[in-house]
Amino acid sequence: MALTLEQALSALRAEAAPETAAQKASYHKQTRPVLGVPNPALNDITKAWRQSLSVAERVALADALWQSDIFEARIAAAKLLTQARLRPDNEAWALIQSWVPDFDSWAIADHACAAGQKRLVADPARLDTIETWTTSDHMWTRRAALVITLPWTKQNFPKDHELAARDRILGWAASYVNDPEWFIQKAVAWWLRDLSKHDAPRARAFLAAHGDQMKAFARKEAARYLD
Repeated sequence: MALTLEQALSALRAEAAPETAAQKASYHKQTRPVLGVPNPALNDITKAWRQSLSVAERVALADALWQSDIFEARIAAAKLLTQARLRPDNEAWALIQSWVPDFDSWAIADHACAAGQKRLVADPARLDTIETWTTSDHMWTRRAALVITLPWTKQNFPKDHELAARDRILGWAASYVNDPEWFIQKAVAWWLRDLSKHDAPRARAFLAAHGDQMKAFARKEAARYLD
């Protein structure tokens, strides 16, 4: 049975801790409403929704939750669509893409990118779309291009096409190294740091070629696990 937006928001508000909402809003630098729902409760609620709703119902509810512009509702929207096997997934993928221009904080952006990662792995041809994000005027969109492609840092024994994708994304990261935005520098460092655990030679090669153009904190973070 489909869940209405009002029912979903009531479920979130039932788990809210108003006494922590202001602190959470300050930490995440939010101007939108923050309910103060603890992360474990948010996980339990969205897990139950995923199990009880069809894919189409989940997409519809995720869209409504996102449009409510409540902090936890936007995170819940992303969690509704964070699943490896999601068939059909074209509408979910289209919805996730539609959220990207709205990104304005790391917590919401990272949860939405986690949902997007599953859809990219399911259909790597979608990397063509992600490449268009790398030249966006919107900083959060440029950052999302690296966060959403983190699965390509993690293969220990990548196939040829996975190596090609890895090198392609490293090319995007190379175009970011002169970007002064802290969040962009952090995203480059995050991608390289995770890559270094599985492909140290490529991480070292990138730093040798581009490390002197990165901010010192990002270069240090990227090299954390390198000898």
